[in-house]
Amino acid sequence: MQEHKKIFVLWFTVLLVIFAAGCGGGSSSGSSQGTSPQGTLSVALTDAAAPNLDAVNVTVRKVRVHQSATASENDAGWSDITLEPARKINLLSLTNGVLESLGQTSLPAGHYTQLRLVLSANTGTIPANSVVLSGTTAEIPLDTPSAVQSGIKLINEFDVAPGQRVDLVLDFDALKSIVRRGNGTYGLKPVIRVLPAVLTGIDGFVDRALLNNNVMVSSQVSGTVIRSTVPNPQTGEFFLSHLAAGTYDVVITADGRATAVIAGVPVTSATSTAIVTMVSTSGAPITMPTSTTHTISGSVTSNPTNTTDIAYVVTKQTFTGGGPTVTVKSQAIVLSNSYSLALPVAAPLLGQYGTGTLPIVFTSPSGSGGQYDVEASAAGYQTQSANVDISIADVIKDFTLTPTP
Repeated sequence: MQEHKKIFVLWFTVLLVIFAAGCGGGSSSGSSQGTSPQGTLSVALTDAAAPNLDAVNVTVRKVRVHQSATASENDAGWSDITLEPARKINLLSLTNGVLESLGQTSLPAGHYTQLRLVLSANTGTIPANSVVLSGTTAEIPLDTPSAVQSGIKLINEFDVAPGQRVDLVLDFDALKSIVRRGNGTYGLKPVIRVLPAVLTGIDGFVDRALLNNNVMVSSQVSGTVIRSTVPNPQTGEFFLSHLAAGTYDVVITADGRATAVIAGVPVTSATSTAIVTMVSTSGAPITMPTSTTHTISGSVTSNPTNTTDIAYVVTKQTFTGGGPTVTVKSQAIVLSNSYSLALPVAAPLLGQYGTGTLPIVFTSPSGSGGQYDVEASAAGYQTQSANVDISIADVIKDFTLTPTP
């Protein structure tokens, strides 16, 4: 009960901050003023975790909305939330459901089909957009394409009713958005989703003895990662926030440890109150046994050769006997570059949420230790996959992608 109280108090405070964001988060501009019926749009930013990075900084200038899906950046009819001055935000400070309010604005009532997040360009000696590698302090500039500076187009449509407020939460996925190039530089390829504003999600604790092992927690559906986060570095608590109603597999990974999976975790829909599903408590946190680690590495090239598009390498495991398929680790790279993923050899642990009785009991099904399906994909190319066995030694697996017919 104490954990629930902390969550509700935190989020009641956050929602109050968002409600008051027009006072300090940003200013409105554009075509929102007039005699037509008005509503209100409020926008906040959140993020998932990114391993091996201490900071992912982006500088937000404004959020723009338009009722036409085909409107260009210079067309009339835009309504803006402008941050004055532009705000530099470390995305990695926004894990476990923490929100950064970007402000609010009045809008003419109606249906909106275009939403853009506008970032500043890198100018001067201190980059507006940057990464900081784990254990270092220097900011490495993120190459930010001009299209990002004119506004990242987000896939979302929403309605604004007269006298009503719409709350949008933008999930800036740092793990998929940061791409390391072969020459050691970093590029920004934004992957952003619009999440439910109501606070629903999955809460739990991992053993604090694991917290120096790069613990990652994710909610997945059929091996697709929906949300991910890292535990609180002091308490071990994690919160997978803003999940739509449904059933999820919770996957927990840590360096040098077997993977733990809780299958069939339900999330109930909510309209105005927080609904949180607990999968473990501080008194009985989730722990995983130690495991030998081997590496799957190689290159992802294309035919014909492409050295600019982004490829994703994903490693998955399937439990024997009808258990779920889950993603264990993944990496984004530029095509024609190499990848490397360190993975546990020990069989993963499986627990069933069932009726929600805690603590959840884990078993270790035989037959899946060291067995992975590796998938390489890129937009416009056919996905390739291979079964890889790392139970004995490291494995090198190269992929060559061909365009989709």
